[in-house]
Amino acid sequence: MLKHRGFPGRLPGTDHQFVIRRANMKDGATKILRRERYKDRNSGDRKADAGFLAALWAAFGEDPFERGNLDAGRLSWLFGREVVPADEPFDPASYEALLKIDLRRAEAAFPEVFAPDAPPLALDEDWDE
Repeated sequence: MLKHRGFPGRLPGTDHQFVIRRANMKDGATKILRRERYKDRNSGDRKADAGFLAALWAAFGEDPFERGNLDAGRLSWLFGREVVPADEPFDPASYEALLKIDLRRAEAAFPEVFAPDAPPLALDEDWDE
C-alpha cells in the first residue's frame, strides 16, 4: 500500500480521518462505493468533504493518483462525483486503484475550494497535529 507522505491525516480540530495507518492484511482494502450526500448532513461532515477535496487538489491536482492509504470512507463521500476512476477496469477494493478529480464537477460542488481567494493548503507532516 502506497503511503501518501505529507498528506494530512485528518481535518484539523476534528476526528474526520483522511488516511489510514496500515493496510488490512486479513480482509484486504475496504471497498470504495458512492455514498449519497443528503441536504441535511451536518456542517462538520460538509467541512470534512471540502477539506479532503482541498487536500486532494493540493497534493495531486488533475493528475491521476493511487488510492494507497487514503481513507475509503472519506473517498466514498466524493466517489462517482468529484472523484472518479482514472482507469478501466476499476477495482474499488484495491489499494493500487487509480483515481482522479473531475474538476468540472468538483468546482461546481465545492466552489470555496477552487475560489481564487481560497487560502493555499499547506501539506506537511505536522498539519494534523
